[in-house]
Amino acid sequence: MNTKFIKINKKINNFNKTIKVDGDKSLSIRWALLASQAIGNSKAFNLLRSEDTLNTLKCLKKLGVKIKLSKKFCQIEGRGINGFLFKKNLILNAGNSGTLGRLLIPLLIKSPYKIKIIGDKSLSKRDFSRVIEPLKNMGVNFYPQTKKKLPIFIKGSNYLRPIKYIENRGSAQCKSSVMLAALNIHGETSINAKKSRNHTELLFRNLKIPIKIKKKKNHDIIKITKPNYINCFNFNIPGDISSSAFFIVLTLLTKNSKLLIKNININSSRLGVIKILNKMGAKIKLLNIKKIDNESCADLFVKSAKNLKGINCPSSLNSSAIDEFLIIFLAAAKANGVSYFKNISELNQKESPRLKIGSKILSMIGVKVVSDKNSIKIYGNPNLKLKKNYIIKNFLKDHRVFMMSVIAALSLGGTWKIFNPESVKTSFPSFLKIISKLGARIN
Repeated sequence: MNTKFIKINKKINNFNKTIKVDGDKSLSIRWALLASQAIGNSKAFNLLRSEDTLNTLKCLKKLGVKIKLSKKFCQIEGRGINGFLFKKNLILNAGNSGTLGRLLIPLLIKSPYKIKIIGDKSLSKRDFSRVIEPLKNMGVNFYPQTKKKLPIFIKGSNYLRPIKYIENRGSAQCKSSVMLAALNIHGETSINAKKSRNHTELLFRNLKIPIKIKKKKNHDIIKITKPNYINCFNFNIPGDISSSAFFIVLTLLTKNSKLLIKNININSSRLGVIKILNKMGAKIKLLNIKKIDNESCADLFVKSAKNLKGINCPSSLNSSAIDEFLIIFLAAAKANGVSYFKNISELNQKESPRLKIGSKILSMIGVKVVSDKNSIKIYGNPNLKLKKNYIIKNFLKDHRVFMMSVIAALSLGGTWKIFNPESVKTSFPSFLKIISKLGARIN
């Protein structure tokens, strides 16, 4: 995909289709990192083949891990806990992936040499102090000592200690970073974590890594003890609910349409988008529910919504919908009444300042918006139809901004020029191909 932009000048026609989306990104990256710590050959099926995942594999190869990537599966020959081949002057590039950057660093905490961690322009703007500080408390060295953003250097230590860590942002990346560091630390690491995605906890349990979890109303208390080793394991990766969300909203906003999305991860910590849209009047159904490798999966069935309504979104749903808010905002723009989303400043810690950019796009298409750094009010218009020209660019190549813009163009009309289509390669390479299968015309 070498084009600098795409053009959309026609709304999508009604459709009745069945689709599959790419593998879950959170699970793909976590599987690869944990497989590298296991002993023996681990295989993943339906691994996401995006830039974020491929950058994960590239970093692991630089650390001496043998990887075989075929059409059917990915095989990683694990080197065991602290089994990486550390070299002098090593540079590891996390690309656009905050998940990779923040979850790879804790696996490097015994490196005898300085390792340089770099990322692209977007990732280099994001806050890494949230994982640096707890790792420093464990005894890990970072250079320059006061730096909070990439590029940074990490140097391990032989004098690591367990900590009691309070994670109060609802960030699964911060929580998981400390959990992965605990694999290399003798003693019990304790985490008091605000509710967030629990993929890492489920994987730890699946791999019989010593973990205790006490669930409270608004937080979890997680205690981890260093395992002697991790056995190799096979893993079946379901489709990504974050990727599905764009097609769900496209269906809701397109008259006389139905869509079945096959085999999607419906982990309870990821269902916020379904709960929010259903509260707004959507009737998204979960079919054929089953568990695969400790993760809940289902087929999602959605059809056009005749009357979406505004929502005063409960903050308790924020962490389970954090990657889907942009497309939820678009649904709110077409709903009847005012929608209010609060305590969502974490959106501005993503690939771009999403709250700010989402507000700007909605204002551009004529939707009344009142927003600040932590909240947004969207004054919905059920009769919203676009006829003007719209240009979307300068969004730090954020894949979700690009995809939101495509769905807006196809569901609301107007003539759109949307830059940086290559941005979807980070998380959802087949996005535009699936859009075309639904009957959309993209130039």
